[in-house]
Amino acid sequence: MSTLSAKGLRKSFGGVVAVDGADLDLHEGRINGLIGPNGSGKTTLFNIVTGMIKADSGTVRLGGTEVTGWSPHRIAHAGLGRTFQLCRVFPRLTVMENMLVSLRRPRLRDILGGLTSKADVEVAMGWLERVGLDHLAGTDARDLSYGQQKLLELAAVLMADPQLILLDEPAGGVNPALIDRIGDLVRDLNAEGRTFLIVEHNMAMVMSLCQHIIVFDRGRPIAAGPPAEIQSDPRVLEAYLGV
Repeated sequence: MSTLSAKGLRKSFGGVVAVDGADLDLHEGRINGLIGPNGSGKTTLFNIVTGMIKADSGTVRLGGTEVTGWSPHRIAHAGLGRTFQLCRVFPRLTVMENMLVSLRRPRLRDILGGLTSKADVEVAMGWLERVGLDHLAGTDARDLSYGQQKLLELAAVLMADPQLILLDEPAGGVNPALIDRIGDLVRDLNAEGRTFLIVEHNMAMVMSLCQHIIVFDRGRPIAAGPPAEIQSDPRVLEAYLGV
């Protein structure tokens, strides 16, 4: 079953075409990688399918439902979560408060005043334990390392129980130990039934983690397949690896 399908997506900014008639088809249950040179349109594609920006043309379907033009909030509630290339947390809120804010149900003043449901707090603590941040629940997010902030961002995304998760450069600015932890967490979540699409420049991580890789160049896919096939594809070597 296709969990995310995009057809004919196009987006230009002024005279620059960022995404050029791109098609994308992700199948449920896989860890997918999306690689390509800087400026090839990967993050723009993420922004289109998550509703952050509107495509000039083309359609997006999520689990068989067309979501073209939907708001980010509505798409998130339909089961798609995402993290960002530059980590997005609320620095002056505690780790637990960041988790509860991500639910968007309680008002911020209620969260800060401790007026949140016990069930929500228990779910949040469970995810914090999964990512290894439960002992920092009362710490301000600004006092975490950048890698810990990325783990917090992912944990907050998981509060909505998405079945498809888009990760934008999860290894960027993160030390090797935390990269390994993120990779192990993605594998575990995938084994539990979640599908991933990961934009990443760390090729060692991509090749060891992803089961299927899509290569973008000049705004559209030029190759797709398992890691071994992608590593030897002459189009990929020319466009991405510079060979």
